[in-house]
Amino acid sequence: MKLDEFSKEELKALIQIYARNIYAMDGVWFQSIEQEKDMDEAMHHDRNAMKRFTRTEAQRIKNFLRLPEQAGLEGLEQALSIRFSALANPKVELIRNGNSLLYRVVDCRVQTARARKGMPFHPCKSVGYVEHADFAKVIDDRIECETVSCFPDVTDDTCACAWKFTLLE
Repeated sequence: MKLDEFSKEELKALIQIYARNIYAMDGVWFQSIEQEKDMDEAMHHDRNAMKRFTRTEAQRIKNFLRLPEQAGLEGLEQALSIRFSALANPKVELIRNGNSLLYRVVDCRVQTARARKGMPFHPCKSVGYVEHADFAKVIDDRIECETVSCFPDVTDDTCACAWKFTLLE
């Protein structure tokens, strides 16, 4: 079957499969380094890989959405809503409040999988910061990111992680 023969609903399902596959690939290589070396070494490589990947992902989404150079929080909200992690995780929320945008991963596929396998949680705060801050900067270089809650520094137990984006003018 060719791609153009799928229905709109089938294409949506396929996109979600691809988004989950990206997470699976990320987890497979991460666990390979984690098992062969240690968590610190795996985190080092995860930060480096995510820095490069995130910029590419953000630029491609920005181009796809035809966002202006400084797309503001409106552009960031659009871009975050279709990035791989938003499509792969079971539940995410985007909440606008004045000149800020809160991105919450309510149910995280990575942490759920690690818990199911009896593994310790992924200490994703440092990688998550790189991922979210760099993504936002590509969408609009005036946007700052701060970690609200992310393992191991969980301050909000109603979500897996939360990130606040503020438009500086």
